[in-house]
Amino acid sequence: MTTQLTETKTRELTHFVGGRHVAGTSGRFSDVYDPSTGEVQATVPLASAAEVGAAIANAEEAQLEWGAWNPQRRARVLLKFLQLVDRDMDSLARLLSSEHGKTIADAKGDIQRGIEVIEFAAGGPHLLKGEYTTSAGTGIDVYSMRQPLGVVAGITPFNFPAMIPLWKMGPALAAGNSFILKPSERDPSVPLRIAELFLEAGLPAGVLNVVNGDKTAVDVLLTDDRVKAIGFVGSTPIAQYIYETAAAHGKRAQCFGGAKNHMIVMPDADLDQVADALIGAGYGSAGERCMAISVAVPVGKETGDALAAKLAERVKGLKIGHSHDENADYGPLINADAVTRVSAAIQAGIDEGAELLADGRGHVVEGYENGFYLGPTLFDNVTTDMSIYQEEVFGPVLIITRVDTYEEALRLPSEHKYGNGVSIYTRDGDTARDFSARVNTGMVGVNVPIPVPIAYHTFGGWKKSGFGDLNQHGPDSFRFYTKTKTVTSRWPSGIKDGTSFVIPTMH
Repeated sequence: MTTQLTETKTRELTHFVGGRHVAGTSGRFSDVYDPSTGEVQATVPLASAAEVGAAIANAEEAQLEWGAWNPQRRARVLLKFLQLVDRDMDSLARLLSSEHGKTIADAKGDIQRGIEVIEFAAGGPHLLKGEYTTSAGTGIDVYSMRQPLGVVAGITPFNFPAMIPLWKMGPALAAGNSFILKPSERDPSVPLRIAELFLEAGLPAGVLNVVNGDKTAVDVLLTDDRVKAIGFVGSTPIAQYIYETAAAHGKRAQCFGGAKNHMIVMPDADLDQVADALIGAGYGSAGERCMAISVAVPVGKETGDALAAKLAERVKGLKIGHSHDENADYGPLINADAVTRVSAAIQAGIDEGAELLADGRGHVVEGYENGFYLGPTLFDNVTTDMSIYQEEVFGPVLIITRVDTYEEALRLPSEHKYGNGVSIYTRDGDTARDFSARVNTGMVGVNVPIPVPIAYHTFGGWKKSGFGDLNQHGPDSFRFYTKTKTVTSRWPSGIKDGTSFVIPTMH
């Protein structure tokens, strides 16, 4: 919700530009809610084009000094930042939880998966090394070097307000770029705090800037020639828009969109293990994860019947509560609009003929009746033509789509328009190996419910889940945030040549 700021007791947030907090001047603000209570707890400014331009100018100037630092000196800043995050982990997690709604334990996981990429990025001195060939020709050496792009930007989603910004900025900063972050306006406080901690860790002022905003801010980042690369995570329509617009303006872009992640359950799988995995992967963080498993695919009637019974029983035991409730399995959704949207998707599933085993609509948490809560919803006998199978719901909704054979199961994720991640549960190594090789998705889990790779491997989906040829974290991230320069060098040492009009060869 966008508002004009009026007299209020809520906190007024800022931008972070040039190493300091800067009040918004556009006159436009957005409300930041406490999802657990439904109350507005802060207002965040939405930047004007001029404010974004000022941040870009700060970043461009600061990058000259930062890019000239040697890689190990930059790495020391990242290492110091890790110490500060460890020091402030509890307060960061509570702040994140209060704006997003995920539990404290889940918030700490959000931060932890982010700092693992910072740990990887601290190895930048090794990853930035070029290649060298001596005596490629008579008296000729050839070598390459990786150099920073300059000013780069990240546009990040509400569902991981620590992890995704850190995934973007860690490699970018280690490579010598300056960085402009446009976080989600729904939960911007942790990104602002991250900027403060980087400054405390020794990052020069202006190297990392946080600009809060909406499409106005995004479009400036996409069209300003001083910004050389854009990283994005969010919905598929916006990912495609950002990718196409960035490319049209000569920028690099890595844009990650929606998902419909399947879990294939083979007849030989341990169904108790599968049911536990699906409950965590489907309902954790209220289903607001791009890597959530939202489709269970049991192979065979016996497998499907047994799995549906186990899931229905486990769903009854889930506790939904305030994000700071240590006993809650998951908390609220991000806002009232999300509750309305997911509730409509549930109704569509009912209308289309899916079998409703558990209905999470209308869930009330005692004492927090105005919070944005939905209980767990479970559907069985969902067919592939139904909207709840075709579209990403992004809420605590798990569906069961039954098949008769392994080949049918393989086809479902392979033919779906999204290709983010998939998991298979089986005791058979041949089946797992065949599935991993043939399935048409970017990330695969074998007896792993949420197949998010560790930080030194790369993360990225296929098809409408990802746009661009270089993925997040791992070595791809350093390739994305650097440009390669190749030098062919010769020192004549008294060799006398005549004039030549041909390309030299390396004989």
